[in-house]
Amino acid sequence: MTVLAGAHVFDPETGETTRADVRLEGERIAEVGSGLDGERVDCSGGLLIPGLIDCHVHVAFPRPEPLPRSARILEAVPVLRGLLARGITTVRDAWGADAGFKHALREGWLTGPDLLVSLRQLGPTGGLGDSWEPPAGAVDTLGDPSLPDPLFDGPDAARAAVRRMVRAGADWLKVGASGAMRALRDGLDVRPTDDELAAVVDEARRSGRDVMAHAHTPAAVVSAARAGARSIEHGTFLDDAAVEALADAWYVPTLSPINETEFAETHRRSVRLAVEAGVRIAAGSDLAPRPHVDLTTELRLLAAVLGDAAAVKAATSEAARLLRLDDDRGRVEPGLRADLVLLDGTGLEVADLPGRVRAVWHDGKPVPALGAMTP
Repeated sequence: MTVLAGAHVFDPETGETTRADVRLEGERIAEVGSGLDGERVDCSGGLLIPGLIDCHVHVAFPRPEPLPRSARILEAVPVLRGLLARGITTVRDAWGADAGFKHALREGWLTGPDLLVSLRQLGPTGGLGDSWEPPAGAVDTLGDPSLPDPLFDGPDAARAAVRRMVRAGADWLKVGASGAMRALRDGLDVRPTDDELAAVVDEARRSGRDVMAHAHTPAAVVSAARAGARSIEHGTFLDDAAVEALADAWYVPTLSPINETEFAETHRRSVRLAVEAGVRIAAGSDLAPRPHVDLTTELRLLAAVLGDAAAVKAATSEAARLLRLDDDRGRVEPGLRADLVLLDGTGLEVADLPGRVRAVWHDGKPVPALGAMTP
């Protein structure tokens, strides 16, 4: 039994910190209290927070240049390793990783966070999931049978697309309720119909799965939320109607990739609107642009709008709730998964999280520092 001794412990639900010991047994937290017995690890002068959860990553996103298929997969190895070393212990992949990544992590072939996969982003012909570039034509660089055809036209075809993803091992279904930002700028925003979105959500539910919806525009947010998507990703251009529709969904803003664009302030305004309306917010970095930005960057941007405590909650207990994992992780409580991060200093400020990470535990086991894992 290991006792993490003398740290301050952060409770994301209350926003409070308390001086306490944390006793680990196997992969679980056994006890939180004072003077606990066990092999003690000195955590004094530090802050223990739950392992961080990133609800929107792309650990195996295709590169823009033509490369063999194996390059996309092999690049994910250091990406996953680096995420875990920085305290990100659970991630939901928003397309690109297949079920083989999960197998490799379970078998110990790869080091990384717990991984939930969506495989591909579903959408209609001409929509988000259609790898077609006028006038070149089809430019799908994946060419991988483990990542099935994501396109549909009509509600029945939408159900079939969901079934293809489920058959291939998807934990979540991702649908493009709007096009990408470039499509919006070019006037090429092909969106699924309300009937198609409803079919995606219903078929996912019949399979015991939830839907995450890529949606930049207010109309797309409203359609996806009303169809029953559990989370709305991006939501760059929220208005009052979109915020009202989000009452029954989670909002994953992914501020990082848009932070350096002309839409950055509009996006922050959307987050403020959502916060004022009491919308549930979970953190996601949209880890795809290169050089990669991860959840530690996203938390700094979220904190500028939400405050530090609410930003960390969005990446711990609230993220776990969105992913239906709140009975297993996201808080420092007995019985939950021993995914923990020890930060230097007892304050919660997230401005420089990577520089503050002193130690990480995943499933109760210490994670080697990133330098120690470098070949």
